[in-house]
Amino acid sequence: MPRGPGLGLLAPALLLGVLGAQGLIACRSESRPLGQQLQDALDARVRRCDAHGAAVAVVLPDGTVWEGAGGLSHEAVAMTPEMAFAIGSITKNMVAAMVLQLAEEGQLSLEDPISRWLGPYDHVNGDITVRQMLSHTSGLFMFWDNQALWDDLIRDRSRVFTPEEVLGYLKEPYFAPGEGYHYSNTNYLLAAMIVTRVTGSTLSAEMRRRFWEPLDLESACLPLEEPYPENMAHVWGDNFERGNPIRDLTLLPRASHDSITYGSAGVFMTAGDLARWTHALFGGEVLSPSSLTQMRTFSGGGSYGLGLQRLGRGFVRWARAEGHGGGNIGTSSYMVRLPDHGVSMAVMVNRFGSGCAGEIARDLGGIVAWHVRPPSVTTILGSPEGVLAGLWLLAAAGALVFAIRKDRPVVLLVFGGLAIAAGWVMRAKGLPVHWVLFPGGGLMLALGAYKVLRRPAPSR
Repeated sequence: MPRGPGLGLLAPALLLGVLGAQGLIACRSESRPLGQQLQDALDARVRRCDAHGAAVAVVLPDGTVWEGAGGLSHEAVAMTPEMAFAIGSITKNMVAAMVLQLAEEGQLSLEDPISRWLGPYDHVNGDITVRQMLSHTSGLFMFWDNQALWDDLIRDRSRVFTPEEVLGYLKEPYFAPGEGYHYSNTNYLLAAMIVTRVTGSTLSAEMRRRFWEPLDLESACLPLEEPYPENMAHVWGDNFERGNPIRDLTLLPRASHDSITYGSAGVFMTAGDLARWTHALFGGEVLSPSSLTQMRTFSGGGSYGLGLQRLGRGFVRWARAEGHGGGNIGTSSYMVRLPDHGVSMAVMVNRFGSGCAGEIARDLGGIVAWHVRPPSVTTILGSPEGVLAGLWLLAAAGALVFAIRKDRPVVLLVFGGLAIAAGWVMRAKGLPVHWVLFPGGGLMLALGAYKVLRRPAPSR
């Protein structure tokens, strides 16, 4: 039975239509404004994460700031960029910057033994230098490793511990000063004590005078020396009581925890202000070039400088990353700097220990890194995503040859459909493999459809 005159044109039209549609889909990520890409990625990650909500801020090389939020603070209240979080151990970065400023001013030296500034304490070697303290190479015992401290914290959540009381929970050092690396909050408790001894002031007053007011970081504060912020995001967790349900911890007493972590944690601020702090620090507005170089000299296990971490390979897709992570009651946070791209970022999540903050940093950091300076072709091909795309292309080529030689268009249709489905999954995960899967899958679908339509109609 002869085909109608329009049927011969149908297959080419179908081919062009499918390829055009897939091309538009593949290019969508490039055509969307950067802010929309970031917000879409944030929303997608929050939906998949074990967290209620998140706030993120990004500072671009020209100083442009993007701020976004996703998910909920509590009940039906949406998270907003204006909400403040406890930044946990990121506080160490600010304490280290303050000590480096004091060294610039000649008020102390990084090579000073801590005995110059502090009295004797059990299990604290007075020969430890200030530098060893800031780099976690002192060997000092991590006070959280003493279960008795956790028991006393939970027993009375309203108790305010003095630094001297916290030091009473120390045990034998892990090693002699300078003989290894062990992350220990005790180092930054002592650093805060030295700051107050040298300046004759409080830690919060010095942070406000040196950092927050000059940099216009209006949301920053340090309870218990100052009031808690009124615009706190609600935070969720088990309150360090294993086995208890996840619940809203925002209004529960927390003085015991916040006083124990004096110097090693404690600062509250918004994601926007944390990103601005990061940008100012790496932009030379806080420290001299020499001091910033010392902060960025990673010696402790090769991954820790002075109050700064070298974030692991692949922490941010397509970029090297430095910064610091932090956890607190019901929160997880990151400050991130992409030194090769001039980008600063802050991520805050209202759930402790979910891993969501790191995943958001990886997703959004990769988007910004690509926007500012796309990776080279060799970098892409050498990445896990590039290898995956290459393997798919090889498999697709094999399927194409088989389907054409054996006249099996169903292979093309199935393979193309799977490629499109995989492309959507990869795109949702923020993996750029969809740039190959969408047009490649579309081509195979079109060829499969064309082969089906070109088959002779069965004779009657």
